Amino acid sequence: MSILFYRSVLFCFLIPALLPVKNRAIKPHPLHVSTTDISYNPKDNKLEVTCRVFTDDFELALQKQFNAKTDLQKPVLHTAMDVLVKNYLNAHLQLKTGDVAVPLNYLGFEVDKEAVNIYLESEKITVPKKMDADVSLLHNIFDDQINIVHMTVNGVRKSGKVIYPDRKIEQVF
Repeated sequence: MSILFYRSVLFCFLIPALLPVKNRAIKPHPLHVSTTDISYNPKDNKLEVTCRVFTDDFELALQKQFNAKTDLQKPVLHTAMDVLVKNYLNAHLQLKTGDVAVPLNYLGFEVDKEAVNIYLESEKITVPKKMDADVSLLHNIFDDQINIVHMTVNGVRKSGKVIYPDRKIEQVF
């Protein structure tokens, strides 16, 4: 009886571990989260925004939104991916200071290991006393998405999380 047990263990666990990686299924990560860091730069009087998203999740969101093949890691496709990333962020991230919408200028993206960093900035604005963010990153693919939002004004950092289906977060400084 114990021989059967050990053979089963060997067959189920050890043999698959010895197979080449390309033959094993890659399991997606179980956590669907992004971070958005919004900081007021007093030298430039601008909001600087960095969004960090898992690369595989973001590629899937871009594919679904634009019905296009995506690969954020291929340098030859970077210009084409810039267009998709810019349009996606315009649709899924809006900011207000007070009651005034703050348009964001897309600066670009870069892949950093398993994540993509996306960079945006505003035109010159006055020091915000209140900031509102409408963040729906990856809502088009995950119904358990969590978007963590950090807002920093004059060295004061306030953070919160937006859990699907919620989209909005407000901070007063």
